[in-house]
Amino acid sequence: MMEAKEACGVFGVYAPGRSVAHLTFDGLFALQHRGQEAAGMAVSDGEAITVMKDMGLVTTVFDERKLSGLRGDMAIGHTRYSTAGKSDWMNAQPVFRGVGRAGFALAHNGNLTNTDALAETAGMLPGLVDSDSDLVAELLGQVFPPDAPERTREELAEDLETALTAVLPSVEGAFSFVLLDAERLIGVRDPNGFRPLCLGWLEPTDKFEEGWVLASESPALDVIGATFIRELEPGEMVIIDGKEVRSERPFPIERINPKLCIFEFVYFARPDSILYGNEVHGARRRMGQLLAAQKPVDADLVMGIPDSGVPAAEGYALGSGIPYGQGLVKNRYIGRTFIAPTQLERADGVRRKLNPLRDNIAGKRLIVVDDSIVRGTTTRAMVIMLREAGAREVHLRISSPPFQWPCYYGIDTPDKGELLASIKTLDEIVEFLDVDSLEYLTIQNLKTAIDAPGAGFCDACLTGTYPVPVPVPVELSARSPLGAVAAGTPA
Repeated sequence: MMEAKEACGVFGVYAPGRSVAHLTFDGLFALQHRGQEAAGMAVSDGEAITVMKDMGLVTTVFDERKLSGLRGDMAIGHTRYSTAGKSDWMNAQPVFRGVGRAGFALAHNGNLTNTDALAETAGMLPGLVDSDSDLVAELLGQVFPPDAPERTREELAEDLETALTAVLPSVEGAFSFVLLDAERLIGVRDPNGFRPLCLGWLEPTDKFEEGWVLASESPALDVIGATFIRELEPGEMVIIDGKEVRSERPFPIERINPKLCIFEFVYFARPDSILYGNEVHGARRRMGQLLAAQKPVDADLVMGIPDSGVPAAEGYALGSGIPYGQGLVKNRYIGRTFIAPTQLERADGVRRKLNPLRDNIAGKRLIVVDDSIVRGTTTRAMVIMLREAGAREVHLRISSPPFQWPCYYGIDTPDKGELLASIKTLDEIVEFLDVDSLEYLTIQNLKTAIDAPGAGFCDACLTGTYPVPVPVPVELSARSPLGAVAAGTPA
C-alpha cells in the first residue's frame, strides 16, 4: 500500500476556437490521481496570459463561472503534490513570469537534483528557493532578450524557445515541463524521461481547426476526445503553434539515457494509461500472474487492496487458480492516498478509507495482493482489520520488489531509515505486519510483466542505483536486510 506522495500531473492544449479552459479542466480531472494538493491553469489569448490557481482538488478550484472567464486558444494546467517546496498557495502552479511580449507560464512534473547550483546561477540564496519549478522560471526569465520597440512580433515569438535552449542543458533531475507564451505551447521531457509526457491530436471539425494536446498520461487525452499520437522521447522538446508541430533536441546526446520511473507501472499511472506502448492494466495483471508462480500457497480467496492492487490480484487468481473476490470496500470520497503527518493518523486513515466485507473474510485463508510497502504502517493497520474480521490466515503478496531507497526524482518518499524493507529483514517484516507469509515480486519478473524489451527504467528505490547524481548522500550497505545486493551508489 503505497504511502509515498505521487508525482504531479501536467496538461497543455492548443485548440483555436475551442474552450481551452474547459478542455484543461477535463484533462486535469483525469490527472487528479497525480496530485490532490493544488490545481491551476494558465490561458493565453495571444495578447495576455491569465493564471488561476488555488489549493485543493480540481473541482474545488474551478467552477463554470471561473472557467467561462478564461478565454483563449492555448492553456496549460497542473495538479500538485509538493515534492520540492512548501505546500501552500505560493507554490501552486503554473508559475508565471512577466517577461517578453505577454510573459510565459510553466508547469512542472518531477524534481530537480541540482537546485543549489541553479539557485547560485540565478543569484538566489540557498534555502530561499520556494520550489524548483519557480527556480526554472526565474532562470528562463533572466535570459529573455531585453525588450526593444524595434523587435517584430515574429522575433518576440522566439523568446521562450530561445530561453529554453539556453537554460535546459544546465537543468538536472526529473522534469516534464509544459509551457506557453502568447504564441505557442511547448512540452519538454528530461533526458532520462523519468516522468511521462505524451502528445495527442484533436481532429478538425466543420467548426474548429485541428488542435494539439500534451499530458502526463494518455487518459487525459481520451477524456477530451483527442487521439493519442505518441510519448515524447527523453530529451525532446515539442513546439506547437498555428503553423506546425516541431521537435527539437536541446540536450547533449550523451545525456540521453531513458529511465522511466518503474513505479509508474506499479502504482502511479492510471491502469488505462499507455506507457512504453503498453497499457498499464495489462502489466499489473501480469505482475500478479508471475507473483503467483514465484511462491504458491494454499488459500481460499485472492483479494486486492483497492485500487492499484486489484489488477495484480486478478492476475494472481488467474495464475494460481484460486478464486478472486472482494475483501475490502473503499470509500470513494477519500483521496487515493490518505496522507497524514503521524503514524497514528495514517493508521486511522486506513479505517476511514477501507472497510472489510466480513462474510467474504471470516474463516478464510486469504492471499492479499498489494502494490508495495513503504513504511508499513498502513499495511499493518489493514492486516489488523482483516484479522478482526475473522481472517484465518493472511498471506501478503506484493507486486513489486522491496522499496528500500528514497526517491529524488519527483516522488516524496520517506528517508531511508523510515523504509520498512531497509531496516528489517523479511522475517522481521512478517512479524511486524502479523502476516502468515510474505512474498515480493522479483525485479526481473517486474520487468518481464511490463513487457517492454530494451526499454530503460529508473529502479533506484528498489536497487539503490541512481542514474542521475542525487543532492544528498544516501547511506547504502553492501547488502540490504532482505538479501539483495545494492547495485550501485549515488554519485
